[in-house]
Amino acid sequence: MDTKTLLAETKARFSHNAAKAYLKEKYDGKFLIAEQGGLWRAEPNIISFLNSGKSKTVILQDTFNNPVKVDRKSLSAKLQETYDNVMEEWYKEWQELESKR
Repeated sequence: MDTKTLLAETKARFSHNAAKAYLKEKYDGKFLIAEQGGLWRAEPNIISFLNSGKSKTVILQDTFNNPVKVDRKSLSAKLQETYDNVMEEWYKEWQELESKR
């Protein structure tokens, strides 16, 4: 390989990694939702925790570390919906990026 080819490949790889980082930043904020008096991040661990309980309500710390009493099933459903929608959008854009590679 000559120097020009190596430089072109390096620039393409850097550009691809920068685009992936941009996508992560773009979608990271979309996981946050305000619900039931708190600010929540739609993540698998909190969704699983909410789905594992049996009580109607639970007291959780929101993203600001404030204790908030929430309806377990309602919050779980909203977080799951948000997580699914954001991940679907992110995945579509990621697939487009990967296909250009």
